[in-house]
Amino acid sequence: MSPSLTHPTPSPQSEEDELAWIRLLRSRRVGVATFFRLLAEHGSAQEALRALPDVAAEAGVKGYAPCPVEVAEDEHRRARFAGAKMVAWGTPDYPELLSEIPDPPPFFWAMGDVSLLHRPMIALIGARNASSIGLRMARKLSRELSEAGFTIVSGLARGVDTVAHEVALEAGNTVAVMAGGVDVIYPKDNTVLGEEIAHQGLRLSEQPPGLAPQARHFPRRNRLISGLARAVVVVEAAAKSGSLITARNALDQGRDVLAVPGHPFDARASGCNFLIRDGAALVRGAQDVIEAIGPAIPATVEQETTDHPTHSDMDAPTPRNKRTQSETSKLHSQILSRLGPSPLAEDQLIRDMGDLTGAGSGDILPELVSLELEGRIMRQPGGLLSKAQ
Repeated sequence: MSPSLTHPTPSPQSEEDELAWIRLLRSRRVGVATFFRLLAEHGSAQEALRALPDVAAEAGVKGYAPCPVEVAEDEHRRARFAGAKMVAWGTPDYPELLSEIPDPPPFFWAMGDVSLLHRPMIALIGARNASSIGLRMARKLSRELSEAGFTIVSGLARGVDTVAHEVALEAGNTVAVMAGGVDVIYPKDNTVLGEEIAHQGLRLSEQPPGLAPQARHFPRRNRLISGLARAVVVVEAAAKSGSLITARNALDQGRDVLAVPGHPFDARASGCNFLIRDGAALVRGAQDVIEAIGPAIPATVEQETTDHPTHSDMDAPTPRNKRTQSETSKLHSQILSRLGPSPLAEDQLIRDMGDLTGAGSGDILPELVSLELEGRIMRQPGGLLSKAQ
């Protein structure tokens, strides 16, 4: 479920606003969905921060304190030192496709040419230990798609990601999405490539600058790779790999998924073959990609500015209805009874609760925020919810 705000809410206009957005998002138990709902309910990040301890107390969390201002100031200072720019949701620089995914980052840090965010992108991903044939195919696709006007987005990993970036960089036409801080290049083998991308292309990350990437950051990073792109092309991927996580994200986000077939005996191609078996378009060259998704037709700057969704254009849930503590407790129990360890789509949960209780989304959504702050439910990529274990 993409964020929707009740009334016009300005995106950050000053350093003070940016610090408030950082503090709100970095506060304990505030995820992407909670961030947007607090913003919608309170009108600004500053007001949401003031209200957050009371919201947490209502959810049964005692002694709650938002992220300290010193932490936000340090993040802002690190970004400025690295030469990174904040790109906030609802601003003209924020890419429209990314704003449409179920859990778009409220902001991310960008180093390089932010105009690339408004060019048609294709994600080109694959195995870190790709075969020589896989690497040749990645180079060919990256070159041909770049020449056709597409910006290549990938994750700066070894193997397929690396060659996809290297070839596209020749045209200054690549975006690298980082798992750690935007200023932390990983793996170290790609230090020179990463620096070149910051000068001729674009690096971005939703993590604080200076943060070393950890395993849990990569699935979150993968949703941004697919979220930025019109389509995801998988060159080589094992049956259980990060590339397949990205492909699943792409399907959840309504993106096209395409795959290069491989030999049945090569484990590095098994994931691609599974994708094709399950309906992904087969790719032999760039023309197959273009025929599947259409040619690259970049929007003009005027169209991007005019057509980009703003907070005031969006509808939002109605305000929370007052209810007794007993009624709230019962509603929480009913919500939790519908959830288990297996993720459930938030939209489906809201429909189920509506059928069960007659409550509308405006009644359910605030209680999901309370349960999340209380640590009783967990959010996962793709707008999914599960009961905390």
